Amino acid sequence: MQSDELMLSDEIVVSYLEDNPEIFSRHPELLTSIRISDRQRGTVSLVERQQQQLRQKVQSLEEEITHLMSIANNNEHLFSLYSDLYLRLLDCTSATELLDCLFKATTELLSLSDLKLWLCNDVTIAHHSIVGNDCGGVMQNRLSKDDYYFGRLQQSEQELVFSQVTAGSVVLVKLAHNSKTLGFMAISSEDAEHFDPRMDTLLLSQFRKLIAKLLDQHLEFTHG
Repeated sequence: MQSDELMLSDEIVVSYLEDNPEIFSRHPELLTSIRISDRQRGTVSLVERQQQQLRQKVQSLEEEITHLMSIANNNEHLFSLYSDLYLRLLDCTSATELLDCLFKATTELLSLSDLKLWLCNDVTIAHHSIVGNDCGGVMQNRLSKDDYYFGRLQQSEQELVFSQVTAGSVVLVKLAHNSKTLGFMAISSEDAEHFDPRMDTLLLSQFRKLIAKLLDQHLEFTHG
């Protein structure tokens, strides 16, 4: 080989083909004569490889469309559930009725494991959903900068909020009304992946505002 001969490389070949796409029009036989290695089918032509890539792209698009349709159907179902729940909560006439409705809707209507409510100030009623332990540290650690926390809690936090260790995931929702922080609501799921930080909070945001407003109306605090 002469020293002045051009040494071909992948980059040179790719650059040439990009700059001269008409080469396949001038030499159409290349489309079928050039063979490409394929893990599943051995060797295939350029045309066959292109057809395979197009089929894979179409399949990927179909799967994406199916996934988006599933999300849309699920969101529609959730919207309907939340709408029914709002009407039930608005009809409640006492704090006990409100908490009973909220707990039942969470565990039965939404098929979640448990609901707990921690309040910054003591209240005059007793209810199984109200947390008696001091969870101020949990609120400081998880909700000092955000209105929501999605994921897992430390074992000590689980015992404080739920009085037991929870195997799944949780969401903590800060409750505030008229610039006054009331506390937080904790909801657990047996599914470790159910409450994910990437979850959309649009419906949950509306739910949070309504619950805080109703709690402020119905609950009687022992001190300010």
